[in-house]
Amino acid sequence: MAASFASVPTFSFVNSSSFPRKRFDFSCSKKTLQVRCSSSGNNKQRGAFSSLKECALSLALSVGLIAAVPSISSPPDAYAVAANPAIPDVSVLISGPPIKDPGALLRYALPIDNKAIREVQKPLEDITDSLKIAGVKALDSVERNVRQASRSLQQGKTMIVAGFAESKKDHGNEMIEKLEAGMQDMLKIVEDRKRDAVAPKQKEILKYVGGIEEDMVDGFPYEVPEEYRNMPLLKGRASVDMKVKIKDNPNLEECVFRVVLDGYNAPVTAGNFVDLVERHFYDGMEIQRSDGFVVQTGDPEGPAEGFIDPSTEKTRTVPLEIMVTGKKTPFYGSTLEELGLYKAQVMLPFNAFGTMAMAREEFENDSGSSQVFWLLKESELTPSNSNILDGRYAVFGYVTANEDFLADLKVGDVIESIQVVSGLENLANPSYKISG
Repeated sequence: MAASFASVPTFSFVNSSSFPRKRFDFSCSKKTLQVRCSSSGNNKQRGAFSSLKECALSLALSVGLIAAVPSISSPPDAYAVAANPAIPDVSVLISGPPIKDPGALLRYALPIDNKAIREVQKPLEDITDSLKIAGVKALDSVERNVRQASRSLQQGKTMIVAGFAESKKDHGNEMIEKLEAGMQDMLKIVEDRKRDAVAPKQKEILKYVGGIEEDMVDGFPYEVPEEYRNMPLLKGRASVDMKVKIKDNPNLEECVFRVVLDGYNAPVTAGNFVDLVERHFYDGMEIQRSDGFVVQTGDPEGPAEGFIDPSTEKTRTVPLEIMVTGKKTPFYGSTLEELGLYKAQVMLPFNAFGTMAMAREEFENDSGSSQVFWLLKESELTPSNSNILDGRYAVFGYVTANEDFLADLKVGDVIESIQVVSGLENLANPSYKISG
């Protein structure tokens, strides 16, 4: 039996196959990361909403999103409208355009305070908006972005270098050199008017920016509360590759999703997941929910609703864990609404397509165990920073490669494996080495 989220109003006219989905070129393999999706057959356009259905869904979600996520036990094709739904205060409601890119969210979530590198980062991320301009005219805007970032780097280099952790200075300086070279390459791309080469180069450059920022983090920045200190803890970040075998889809055979797990902001939740990955808990498990709103897995066979720890023969649970901007440690055991923090900004928001979070029982904040979900996000229908998932469910990572293919997953598709590809050394108290 799958863990319930909270009681979001759900809608009878919503069918899981009706959600608009993006289709992308399947040639998404990466040589260095071996992150890929394999396809076969012809790529066919999915059906879209009729104007009436789209209007109704938009209106319904605009009202219903602030109530929570559909119960996992509800049949995805038989949602019913809640009568007189309660509308509590929104935990997070931030004005201004939200950050939706998972890489940017992870960069801003690092526990650093270095204004100089942020001033380099921002114009490089703004290249994404510049590319929304039609044709080669976008390249003039891209050039301005890059030159602004280059000036900021030169003006702030002393402050940036001073921010490196002592043990990471050599690597940090190497990243700065690569960043400088990358920006020069980008200016050459602009000069040659090669618009299609901009986005890949931007991604490479921002990888160097992220490396510089990570080299500013000196160890794990705080102590986890004593009651959770002996649990598996991810004291830093880790990346995993999740390989999924796709059934009954002529356009997609298998896909490998890269997920970055953030232990700086959710050490208990992320540590629990990495520990389960190392136990091969998820290998061979099916996707158990895919309804156009979330994809979920983690409910083991049998009566248990979570991971049974062999050492205790009891379900291992983790507390609700929410890190808020401006705080040095996460809040545990309470939603931000329960704490009265209605306008607080979470460090890991539900902004990106493929946001990964821990499922739990509706009225039990600390009942998370092994069931996890990924949010499928269509910004027109579920606007970022205007729902109450933030502050009510523990986000602990983002899908950073092939996230768009999450929408293609169906109930019954099989997770062939999840493997840690980096950051395992950041896992403290790994229970998989002790038993099981």
